[in-house]
Amino acid sequence: MSTTRRTQQKMKNNFKTFIKDIIPVLLGVLIALWIDNWNEERKDKKYIDHFYLSLVKELRDTNKEIIEKIPYQKALIDTLQSYSNNETLSLLMVIEKAGGVKGPRIKLNYWNALSNSKIELIEYEKLSVLAEIEEGNELLKYKQNKLLDFIYSNLTETSKKEKIILKIMMEELITTQISIQKDIQKILNE
Repeated sequence: MSTTRRTQQKMKNNFKTFIKDIIPVLLGVLIALWIDNWNEERKDKKYIDHFYLSLVKELRDTNKEIIEKIPYQKALIDTLQSYSNNETLSLLMVIEKAGGVKGPRIKLNYWNALSNSKIELIEYEKLSVLAEIEEGNELLKYKQNKLLDFIYSNLTETSKKEKIILKIMMEELITTQISIQKDIQKILNE
């Protein structure tokens, strides 16, 4: 045999040996990647399942909070309406007669935690509703702050104008809470 042929034969044998050696390594790497992906998906599913359970509890608590506060808010609206023409009672006195100003606390702790970490794991429809709840919460906070600013600025006022303005602001607050409540129901009904 010539040297060239022997070299070619040796290269052919080395190539076959290389292929025989590399196939188990490649299969091992592919299996390891598959197992790793499967394990990550399992962990993500467990994480999302835990997230949904906690989120549903939070949303139920929030829904309950809204349901509990609306009657107090409506009582304040009725009291403002009843005493709107009485110019001897200040806004503070009317609020005290109604039992104060009460507003719900919207809980979104789990949503906030997830939205800062693994948001890509949530289905678009749920993501959209949760974003609407968060926007509603921001609007509610804004309205509550404006309401409190108005009350503090007008505590001693006795005119009908301030009582009617506060009544309208309370009605707007209730409207926003009901909107949030509808979005919460979309998640709870799934």
